[in-house]
Amino acid sequence: MADRRTLTSILGNSQRLDGGAMFGNAPKALWSRWYAPDEQNRISMACRALLVRDGERNTLFETGIGAFFDPKMKERFGVVEDDHVLLASLAEAGLAPEDIDVIVLSHLHFDHAGGLLTPFVEGEPPELVFSNATYIVGAEAWERCQAPHMRDRASFIPGLAELLEASGRLEIVSETTSDILGEGFRFHYSFGHTPGMMLTEISMPSGPVLFAADLIPGTAWVHLPLSMGYDRYPELLIEEKRDLLTQWHKRSGRLFYTHDPKCALSGVEVDERGRYRACELQPQVVELDT
Repeated sequence: MADRRTLTSILGNSQRLDGGAMFGNAPKALWSRWYAPDEQNRISMACRALLVRDGERNTLFETGIGAFFDPKMKERFGVVEDDHVLLASLAEAGLAPEDIDVIVLSHLHFDHAGGLLTPFVEGEPPELVFSNATYIVGAEAWERCQAPHMRDRASFIPGLAELLEASGRLEIVSETTSDILGEGFRFHYSFGHTPGMMLTEISMPSGPVLFAADLIPGTAWVHLPLSMGYDRYPELLIEEKRDLLTQWHKRSGRLFYTHDPKCALSGVEVDERGRYRACELQPQVVELDT
C-alpha cells in the first residue's frame, strides 16, 4: 500500500429495535443481560459506518439508516434522531458529502443504505446525498433489491435502485475484488441474512479487518448459536459465522460492527470450551493505521 491507510468509525442515526427480533432464537432472560430493554421491549442499536482513507481517496462502508423516513415510518422503525447524523459525523472528521469518493454497500436494506438519501421533506422526493461517490454493490444483493421476497420486501427502499443506476456511478461486482477499490480489499459473500451480502476484508499491517455487516452485527452475535429474527436462513448463517470466525481467529483478524451500540471493533478469541467471543473491544476507531 503506497498511501497510508487509516480506519475511522462514523456514527449514523441510531435505532431502538425489538430485542426479540434482534436475538431470534434466544430468550429474553438471556439477551436482556447484554442489552437492557425499554418498556416496549426495544434495545438501542447503532448504525455505524466505516471510513477508510487511502491517501486522498475517501471510502465509506455503508451509510446507516439516515433520515429519509417520513414521521410514521421513523416511529415504526425506532429511528431516534431527526437530523442526518452521518453527515454531522463526517463533518466532525473533516469531510463533506462531496468528499466521499467510494461507497461500499454490503446489501441494500434500509438500515444500511438509507443514509445515501437526503432527509425527509414533505412533498419532495429523496435524492442521493453523495454527489461524487461511486457505489459498489454485490450482484446478488443488487438483484434481491430489485426483486425481493414478500418476507423482506419492507427492508428495501422503493426507488433507491433506480437512483443508483441513474447516477452513472454504480459498480456491480460478482467476484472477490473490485476494479474501483483495487488492492487491499477482498470480498466475502454471505447468504444466511440475505442473499449475496458482501463482507469486505480490509488489509491492515497488523492483520485483516472485516466489515461484518449483518453476519455479525455486534459483539453478542459472535456467540455462534445466536441469530436474528430478520435472518432469512438462520442455520446457514450460523455455519457461515463458524467458518468465518475459525478463519479470523487463525489470522488474528478483527471485526468491525455496524449495529453494536458500545463497540466498533474487536478481536476474536476462543475460550476453554471452544466458544468464540469478542476480545480487545474498542468503542470507537479513530484513524487506525495498524
